[in-house]
Amino acid sequence: MPAMLADRMSVLGTETAFEVLARANALAASGKDIINLGIGQPDFKTPEHIVEAGIKALRDGHHGYTPAAGIPQLREAVARDLNTRHGVTVDPDTVMIMPGGKPTMFFACLIFGQPGTEILYPNPGFPIYESSVKFSGAKPVPYRLSEETGFAFSADEMLSKITEQTRLIILNSPANPTGGAVPKEEIDKLVAGLQKWPNVYLLSDEIYSQMLYDGREHVSLLTYPEIAERVILLDGWSKTYAMTGWRLGFSVWPKEIFGHAEKLAVNCHSCVNAPTQFAGLAALDGPQDAVTDMVKAFDERRRVIVGELNQIPGFRCVEPGGAFYAFPNIEGTGMGAKALQTKLLEDAGVAVIAGTSFGAYGEGYLRFSYANSTENIREAIRRIKQMLAG
Repeated sequence: MPAMLADRMSVLGTETAFEVLARANALAASGKDIINLGIGQPDFKTPEHIVEAGIKALRDGHHGYTPAAGIPQLREAVARDLNTRHGVTVDPDTVMIMPGGKPTMFFACLIFGQPGTEILYPNPGFPIYESSVKFSGAKPVPYRLSEETGFAFSADEMLSKITEQTRLIILNSPANPTGGAVPKEEIDKLVAGLQKWPNVYLLSDEIYSQMLYDGREHVSLLTYPEIAERVILLDGWSKTYAMTGWRLGFSVWPKEIFGHAEKLAVNCHSCVNAPTQFAGLAALDGPQDAVTDMVKAFDERRRVIVGELNQIPGFRCVEPGGAFYAFPNIEGTGMGAKALQTKLLEDAGVAVIAGTSFGAYGEGYLRFSYANSTENIREAIRRIKQMLAG
């Protein structure tokens, strides 16, 4: 690293999914047939009424700055949506509209993390958690998500890792990369245990909250009044409404923390672009049929991919409870996760992500996104079987 750069740049991580996507695209451009089961974005188009709302906003002249926290009508719509979905009352003045989900992670870690403090995060987990914690100067403390529990966290293990230096706990359910969904009884146990730690805040990443299967119901941390004033909620439009490229998310902050997050927004991105916010408003206030149809399609693909993965020699895969990821154990192949990721892409033309991209506890696993057609999923598995048999 060049000597003139700040030391903190050496601890900032990245997201391997984008590196794999770039390599997959390069191979495809060279003429190789690639099936991409790596990137974590819906393969559906943004619903037309949402697109039209964004276009109308441009035509109506919404070309300027908005308040740093977002346009009031969108913040109010978020509060209504949370009340409808979770039965919670949220003050719109604590809602912040964000350019995606990552700024909320980054801001929370900057607000609570500094040298001498600790932040707990899931492992395997979304890589930006650990990266943001390290960048803040705090010590990253992983808690393990285990295949044996369907990749749900253990409240007892998490509570055992809290110390006087702990400032923040990051949670994610349903989860990336595992598809794990934490049962209510485990969340209840965690909330009860947190009564001993009144100064520990929680960042609850609920971006996949509407993608649950087999009758599961999402349990938001905001529904627990005993900790609600310590919860930072992260959610948004990217996954639910197939709007990853629009860069639109939201967060709900404790009242005493909100001003700090708003100040970071002013310093970082000023505000979210105006037309996108009007598109987000149309998404929340408009018909939800597209969401229902998309989740139904993901559920059908989930059953296909789990069944197919469990037919590959050396693979075993638990059924994910949410999101659109399968996280099979590949230890039986005798190959490491990164090596198999590379071999699958280069030799079989199948893009997946090594479990180690999501933390050290991801060794022995691969992440498959089933945000692709059933036909492509079946063909990808056929290619993998053929390659491994080769």
